Amino acid sequence: MPQYDKLAQSVKIANDKNHTLMAADDSLSLIGTGRSAYVFRIQNTNLALKVFFPTYTQTAKIEADIYRTVQNIEYYPTLYDAGDDYLVIDYIDGRTLFEHLTIGIPVTEEKIKEIDHALNLARKVGLNPSDIHLRNILITSQKKVKIIDLARFRQTKSCKQWHDLKRVFHLFYRRPYFPKRIPTFILNSIAAIYKKRFLPI
Repeated sequence: MPQYDKLAQSVKIANDKNHTLMAADDSLSLIGTGRSAYVFRIQNTNLALKVFFPTYTQTAKIEADIYRTVQNIEYYPTLYDAGDDYLVIDYIDGRTLFEHLTIGIPVTEEKIKEIDHALNLARKVGLNPSDIHLRNILITSQKKVKIIDLARFRQTKSCKQWHDLKRVFHLFYRRPYFPKRIPTFILNSIAAIYKKRFLPI
């Protein structure tokens, strides 16, 4: 088995408030930064290495367990390895819904239904899909739906975020006059306002 643990150990993250990335193996290309981890593509592979910040190791264990739960569901990445502070999953070649909106690639009703189906399959195996937003839903280069960042799929409280996104899609986005390309700063501003519960959705 490839020594994914050694690759993870090569990632040095400062224990400061910004979780500054200090170093990583030359075979790792940084492709994403989240609230709890850095994500790298492993050179010459179709794998991604997610290394969690020092204060989020418990999140690594939770997310690994969730990925194991959805291993037989095609809409979620395969988990290949996991350690105390890392995961190795499929590298997804595609664009997030957020990128679709900023670039102006239309999101279809068919894809909304496919995402709904993927989330319902997760519910059937005992999970509670939560924290579903535009950056953790991808459409691959083969036009398939993939959902990532599953750490909150075991929380018990009800999450309306995907329900609210669908309402916006049906009430506004699918209308012919509604712009299909939306600047990044506008999407970020809407998200910030939504988090403060100032939007009557």
